[in-house]
Amino acid sequence: MDTIATIKSTLQEKIGATIIEITDRSEQHKHHQERMKASAGSGHYDAVIVAESFAGKTMMQQHRMVYEALADQMQTTIHALALKTYTLEQWQQL
Repeated sequence: MDTIATIKSTLQEKIGATIIEITDRSEQHKHHQERMKASAGSGHYDAVIVAESFAGKTMMQQHRMVYEALADQMQTTIHALALKTYTLEQWQQL
């Protein structure tokens, strides 16, 4: 399974995410000093995540939920992750 598919599967399983959009931005960072030191196969990703489990939580709490769910992948297959998180209600209002 590729990294994006693994991220999606993990977020669906661990936080009940219903909409997950992930963009691989690794190519834009290939010459950055920190990127060059990162583990082989790790990448930079932008993620939009919609989950009802985010309801009633601050954005910081939502982001912590995502980072906790992806803890095994952080600094291995994920070097950087930019997040936008929404409840289903928030997503429908966009």
